[in-house]
Amino acid sequence: MPIRKVKPTSPGRRLSSYQDFSDITKTQPEKSLIVIRKQFSGRNNQGKITVRHQGGGAKRYLRAVDFKRDKFDVPGIVAAIEYDPSRGPRIALINYVDGEKRYIVAPIDLKVGMTVLSSKKLIELTSGNALPLEFIPAGMPVHNVELEPGQGGKLGRAAGNAIYVMSVEKKFAQIKMPSGEIRLVKKDCLATIGQVGNVDYRHVRWGKAGRSRHRGIRPTVRGSAMNPNDHRHGGGEGNQSIGLKRPVTKWGKPAYGVKTRTGKNKSNRLILQRRKAKK
Repeated sequence: MPIRKVKPTSPGRRLSSYQDFSDITKTQPEKSLIVIRKQFSGRNNQGKITVRHQGGGAKRYLRAVDFKRDKFDVPGIVAAIEYDPSRGPRIALINYVDGEKRYIVAPIDLKVGMTVLSSKKLIELTSGNALPLEFIPAGMPVHNVELEPGQGGKLGRAAGNAIYVMSVEKKFAQIKMPSGEIRLVKKDCLATIGQVGNVDYRHVRWGKAGRSRHRGIRPTVRGSAMNPNDHRHGGGEGNQSIGLKRPVTKWGKPAYGVKTRTGKNKSNRLILQRRKAKK
């Protein structure tokens, strides 16, 4: 997907870039696969804000995307490539030969008219096909990888993501994540062949605050711009340092680059190499 730029007719448009929707083949979603998206605005069942900076946003439907790929050995035809406002990649509408319709995350090379298949045994290694990791050769890019068999894909679902199979030994397959982390996953976990499409999504420049508000993202205020009674970084005259040993959150917990993963997590033994910190 190329990125589209527009004439700088205003300050907001001067800095903005947009997705090119030339790869979309169908504009209206499948009615049987959509549900109303309710507004929660970061609040829990008690009405308390548990996730800040959420709220508003354009009204949209949620598409029921099939991450489990549990319709085994039933071929499906790619009927359309559609836009999903809730995620970066495109989604593909699959018409199965038994009449059922489902959405899947669309990999790069998936085109209308192609056939996709999901199976627990070795099948053709083409984009969109789902099969266990034990049958996928080393070096092949995959996405929508399960953490536990039958759980549904959890890893590698964002636009442009690709997970690489490194080896398969005994009960586990060794995979390399987009972050650089190398970990073990059970070899009978399903994975879908190919890299997730819409690779250039990460290069979109939103340009102005209004476009973030349309996405349901509210403003984030720096702690150093607040008063001392509102944040521990606040106060001071002009450009003042935070005056602390290390940055903290609004509630006094360490912030900015602090590891939050607990050392007692059972899956730590499956991580062979941690992801590399960004400089």
